[in-house]
Amino acid sequence: MKHRFFLCWLVVVCLWPLTVQSKVTMPQLFQSGMVLQRGKPIPVWGKADAGEQVTITFRKKQYTTTADANGNWRIDLPKQKAGGPYVVKVKGESLEVRDNEIELTDVLIGDVWLLSGQSNIDVTIERVYPQYVDEIDRFDNNQIRLFRVQNETDTHGPKDDIRPSNINWKPLTKQNAWLFSAVGTFLGIRQFQETGVPQGIIVNSWGGTPIEAWISADSLQRDYPLLVEKTRLYDNPDFIRAQARANQLADQRWNELLDAQDPGVQQHFAALDCNDADWQTVNQESWQWRGVGTTWLRQHVTIDKAHAGKPARLLLGTLFDADITYVNGKQVGRTYYQYPPRRYDIPEGLLREGDNVITIRYINKYGIAHFIPQKPYLIAFGDDRFSQNPMPQDVISLGRQWLHHAGASMPSCPSGDVSLQNLPTTLYNAVLHPLAPYALSGVVWYQGESNTGNPAPYADFLKKLMGCWRDRWQDAQMPFVIVQLANHDGRQQTGFPSPIMPQTTPVNSGWAAVRDAQRSVAYNDPYAELACIIDLGETVDIHPLRKKEVAQRIGLCFDRLVYSKSVQLSPRVISKEVNGQEVVLTLDQPVRDGEVFEMELAGSDRRFQNATATAKGEKITISSAIQTPCFVRYAWKDDPRRANVYGLNGLPMAPFEM
Repeated sequence: MKHRFFLCWLVVVCLWPLTVQSKVTMPQLFQSGMVLQRGKPIPVWGKADAGEQVTITFRKKQYTTTADANGNWRIDLPKQKAGGPYVVKVKGESLEVRDNEIELTDVLIGDVWLLSGQSNIDVTIERVYPQYVDEIDRFDNNQIRLFRVQNETDTHGPKDDIRPSNINWKPLTKQNAWLFSAVGTFLGIRQFQETGVPQGIIVNSWGGTPIEAWISADSLQRDYPLLVEKTRLYDNPDFIRAQARANQLADQRWNELLDAQDPGVQQHFAALDCNDADWQTVNQESWQWRGVGTTWLRQHVTIDKAHAGKPARLLLGTLFDADITYVNGKQVGRTYYQYPPRRYDIPEGLLREGDNVITIRYINKYGIAHFIPQKPYLIAFGDDRFSQNPMPQDVISLGRQWLHHAGASMPSCPSGDVSLQNLPTTLYNAVLHPLAPYALSGVVWYQGESNTGNPAPYADFLKKLMGCWRDRWQDAQMPFVIVQLANHDGRQQTGFPSPIMPQTTPVNSGWAAVRDAQRSVAYNDPYAELACIIDLGETVDIHPLRKKEVAQRIGLCFDRLVYSKSVQLSPRVISKEVNGQEVVLTLDQPVRDGEVFEMELAGSDRRFQNATATAKGEKITISSAIQTPCFVRYAWKDDPRRANVYGLNGLPMAPFEM
């Protein structure tokens, strides 16, 4: 009995330091180099021992609180003017813990912006570099700080903190921004130029994710209970690990069989001396391969003496779906999915004078393998080869003719993939909830591509998202800028014959429906604005590259929302009047006079027809053969290429239906 008592006492003594002698801690957002929001109370919070006194020293003043029964503490620093750098010291008064203090240095006070959504927020400076070479090469501003939230999911419920970040309040340099959001970077630059105060850019996005993943369970429960239950089905770590392992093994086995059966691997199709005399000739513009497995393409390129042996960059546009690319038998690049541009570096000494061979091994698991048109296909030399605009004498354009040989045909790769980031609430739980109540100037929401297949509930989802985020920050007036989806023809993504011909007749468009939901929600919320970018997209690329222009339009919206500046944004319709067969729209501003395209009218049957329209001043007059028009819509296509209503400020009118 005494022996048992002694053991229990020993366990308690050993565990006691672990339970009561913990250091004061703070969330990942609080680090040296951070930017804190000016002009608002600044919440600072963290963990300590229950009942422990915590003191913050900031700008020669001290602020004290006591951790609650769960060890949570929070101090709201008073409003501050822009400035810095400052030091923030946080000290716990535990007698048992030495050095129980956190010191954060190089802290700035300025404006903080949260950018969230899917892959068009993710698109990096590296991706858009050819668009803005000179500007990106000069990036160097210590007053602009970058923070990237690391991707994580949680099916169980809201988390207290995010994972450690690779980009944590880094100052703006070319190196630090290279793999950071292009929209976020250019927004920080634009806002600094406008205000002259420090800028903090927090990017929290995940490519391909639907809006439901970013909404709290409480917000979805009443109207969409099955969505919440769907996520709960996956609240089982053992199942997730088993499924992930099964998918890994299935993919590994599929690739092993693919390589074993691929004649191109066995017969070295990539080799410079491969005999391709009997290969089929195909045209890049029209070639497609409908199959699962591999197929091979080769092109011979003549290199002159002046460029032989020089390092180069191979641009292969964008390919569907995955590829491994070789030059003279040496692998120079590999891309695992369809979206990234193929920009492969050719090392010094690989290219020789005379005949050289580029070989592409397509690996296709779904869809139709093909080249994406309207992209550059060339070899660039010289110091400016990375700009995609090198000197003409340093460019060798690739031909449109390729030699083709069949590879291996395979069954579909078995997959029961569980993409937790696409389940409702999982991203709100893991990467949104923990950020609050970090003080912000405003939020950018750039998402919607993944909801175009079912656009009907999008407006409701967007209102719920804005509502639950505002609730989380306890700020009913939190400013939101909604970036409306850009023009893009989604038919390209599944191997639609290229080049794609524009749609000329009225169609039902999921892209247009999401755009209209974004427009209606933004225009009906007094603390939101719409950034219309219908003219900044690309027909064949879901990730258009003109991200600086996107950021500039977002900044204009914040000028009005946050700084109360009198700025003119995109034209919007303020009234509609029906006069016989004509419909007259009155806008909130004058637009460019002349013929207007992409207008459609419909009667009560909602059968839309193309209509003729003319703009003059603040009026657009629309007419068609419909006797009693009831509905009008504008630019109602995935890719409304002829949409041409612009304000005198050069901003386009947003697509709509009314």
